[in-house]
Amino acid sequence: MGSIVTLVGNPRGGSRTLAVAVAAAEAALGSAGDVVDLAGLAPHLFAPQPVAAVEVALDLVKDADVLVVASPTYKGTYTGLLKAFLDRLPPRALAGKHALPLLVMGGAQHALAVEVHFRPLLVELGAIVPTPGLAVLESQIAELRDLDAVLKPWAGQLAGQLPARV
Repeated sequence: MGSIVTLVGNPRGGSRTLAVAVAAAEAALGSAGDVVDLAGLAPHLFAPQPVAAVEVALDLVKDADVLVVASPTYKGTYTGLLKAFLDRLPPRALAGKHALPLLVMGGAQHALAVEVHFRPLLVELGAIVPTPGLAVLESQIAELRDLDAVLKPWAGQLAGQLPARV
């Protein structure tokens, strides 16, 4: 199996976004792989000197075969924390990697943000984004059955779209 990294751009540690991202990775890929929760790295992203934990996280992302990249929806798109982290990657750092974007949102009016704003960011970094991104409403998180009703069809769309080794 190729390497999997679940990258979460919520500024709150232990967030619902983290829980949904892990559940989505497990549903689609059978594992969340290495989990990078940016909440713990936030104070170090703009440090004047390199910080080992940030460099390790960047290396994990660069070396992954498949990334599940998750964020809560802030102002109709992904968080600045996630953008600040991804901006640390060199151009085309995700070339040849598969990335699965996931946004957690309060209302369905933001559902297109995953395709209109989030997908282009990952494509700009060179990622292959093989399936429609996943938009999860906060109301669907409360009941695991509701979340499963969202995750299972999404995971089914991935069949045949990811590298065989995953």
